Amino acid sequence: MDSAQRELSDQIDQATQRLLDQARIITEPDLRAPSRLPGWTRARVLAHVALGADAMRDLLAGVRTGRERPGPASAEAHAADLDRSEGRRPEQLVADLADSAMALRAVARQLSGDQWQVPLRVPGLAPFPAAELLVRRLVEVELHHSDLGTGYGPAGWPAGFAAMDLPEPMRSWREDRLGYPARPQPELTPPRPPAPWNPGRPLPGSWLGTR
Repeated sequence: MDSAQRELSDQIDQATQRLLDQARIITEPDLRAPSRLPGWTRARVLAHVALGADAMRDLLAGVRTGRERPGPASAEAHAADLDRSEGRRPEQLVADLADSAMALRAVARQLSGDQWQVPLRVPGLAPFPAAELLVRRLVEVELHHSDLGTGYGPAGWPAGFAAMDLPEPMRSWREDRLGYPARPQPELTPPRPPAPWNPGRPLPGSWLGTR
C-alpha cells in the first residue's frame, strides 16, 4: 500500500469500528425495525455490509493470487443470502460484520503496489482498478451506517469523508443521505448490554484489538 491507500484503509478501520460499536448494542426488536432504506430492516442493512465485505475480499484475493475469483453473486443469489443472514441473532450479525471486515482487511494488506492497478470486473460496472475498491468500501460502510436510522448521519461523518471527491454514482449516493434527520427513526429502545469483556481480551464486536 502507498500512503494514500494506507490512509483510506485507516479510514475504513475507523468507520467499521463506529458501525460495530453501534451494531453491538442494538436490541433485537430494533434490528427488525425498518431502516431508512425502503423495505429493509436494520438487520438487513448490517447483513448487506457483511456480505459486501465478503464479495470485495474475493475480488482482492483473485488479484493477489493472479487467479480470477467468481465475482459478486447475481441479484437473486444476493437477495437469498440477505434473507438468510437477516434472520441471524444480534450477536451473530455483529460477528459476521467483524469477521468479514477483518478478512477483507487482511487480504488488502497483502497486495503489492502493482496489484492495486489490476482492473476488477464486476457485473454491471465498467472495469476499475483494485485501488478504487477501498473508496467503495469506505462509502459502503459510512452510508449504510447512516441508513440504520440510529442517529448516525452526515453530521457525524468525518470531514475527510464528507469532502471526499467521489465519482458517480457514489457522489449522488452520499448526497441522497444529506437530508437524513439527526434523531433515530424509529426511536430506539434502551441499548442491550454489551457482551461481557475481560481486560486484555479483544472487545466483542471489535476487530482492531483491545481497548
